[in-house]
Amino acid sequence: MLPTLIAIIAIVAVIVVWAIFTQRKLVVLDDNIDNAMIQIGVQLSSRFDALMALLYVTKGYAKHESETLIKTVKSKSNAITAKSVPDDVLRQEKVISEVLDRITVVTEQYPELKENQNFMKAMDAVETFENMIRTSRLIYNDSVRKLNREIRMFPACMIAGMLGFRRRDYLEG
Repeated sequence: MLPTLIAIIAIVAVIVVWAIFTQRKLVVLDDNIDNAMIQIGVQLSSRFDALMALLYVTKGYAKHESETLIKTVKSKSNAITAKSVPDDVLRQEKVISEVLDRITVVTEQYPELKENQNFMKAMDAVETFENMIRTSRLIYNDSVRKLNREIRMFPACMIAGMLGFRRRDYLEG
């Protein structure tokens, strides 16, 4: 009877240790996704700041158009947090893209704007943050892939759902 009891206790101990190890691994993977989303939010916020600088430069050339765009940017820029979803990021990127398209139209009407040093610096900053966002998106999608794969694989899939871990969506586009 004693050897059987020892065997049962050993099996239960192994299962408990495995469950703790798996839970900790899933938490790390989930936190990596949250961190990657926060980084995207930081980059988007910085890009919005650079976009605002760009709009203030255009204000000297096309006052009404730039004021309208400034209001648009201020009203549609929302903070991206760890709890944000990929659709939130896509909406923010769409706002930036629309404003940049309209700025392009203004610069076509005022060629001297393209040669303005402040305009060129602000445009470089917008492009720099664009590249940083691309990198952050890659990191986010890689983190999502790792978590999604882990929660689908046996034996982790047996407890992932019980612990509240769900598949996360990729950033498309």
